Amino acid sequence: MFALPDHQVITLRGRDAIAFAQAQFMSDVPALAEGHWQWSGWLTPKGRVIALFALLKADAETVHLVLHDAGAEDVAARLRRFVFRSKVEIGYGALEVGGAFESHPAASGPRAAIAADGFALDLGGDGGPRTLFAGPGLAAGEDRGARDRWAAFDLAHGLPRLAASQSEQWTPQQLSLARLRAYSVKKGCYPGQEIVARTHFLGQARRGLALFESDAPLEAGQQVVDGDRASGTIVSTASGDGRHLALAVLPLEAAALAPTVDGHSLRPASLRDGLAR
Repeated sequence: MFALPDHQVITLRGRDAIAFAQAQFMSDVPALAEGHWQWSGWLTPKGRVIALFALLKADAETVHLVLHDAGAEDVAARLRRFVFRSKVEIGYGALEVGGAFESHPAASGPRAAIAADGFALDLGGDGGPRTLFAGPGLAAGEDRGARDRWAAFDLAHGLPRLAASQSEQWTPQQLSLARLRAYSVKKGCYPGQEIVARTHFLGQARRGLALFESDAPLEAGQQVVDGDRASGTIVSTASGDGRHLALAVLPLEAAALAPTVDGHSLRPASLRDGLAR
């Protein structure tokens, strides 16, 4: 196991933890079985993604959010503003996160392996097995190469790793989060729900994710140029196994013919499946 210090856990506990999560997040939390998890996220009222996370419904009064990039302290503080009279406590920092490129005997698909002091999630896909571990004082060593490979695996399977500059910039549809089943258009109100539902039911999604490889490292926020026109934006990058990967938001109606970023050619790649939960 190796440490994933860019992953942090927020825990919601209390009688109203499930109801609070349902009112704030874009996935259907009550429909999730106890001991199972799903991809989810928190949106601005304008439907832009603040943070993406794995949401684990541990039991009837406990929800864990595994944030992949957003600062847990900031997100927890912002969530507390909406507690009001709800019986829910929001904490973070008690659990460390590590990963391993191997399967877990008790964690499979959306079913988590839950222990008294932590849990394990199956984050594998078509690219092979992976397990994420969360617990206090994990014996996880530092391995930058493994961390880079982990991030590249995320991008290859269509899970954006959003840098701070990309938070609150994109809708779930622009990030193609339907392929991860990360949001619901049938549940009740939550921040940004009206934008998400309108875009879905009126067929107004015009942009989505595309995966590229490059011979040079790229940065989030760089413009994708196709010929002589700007066609999209890099939203997430990773380098691992000798490859430089990037996820870009591009128009859906036409594929880029000769995309470049800052003069570097981009090679289109196919997104892998298997990470939806």
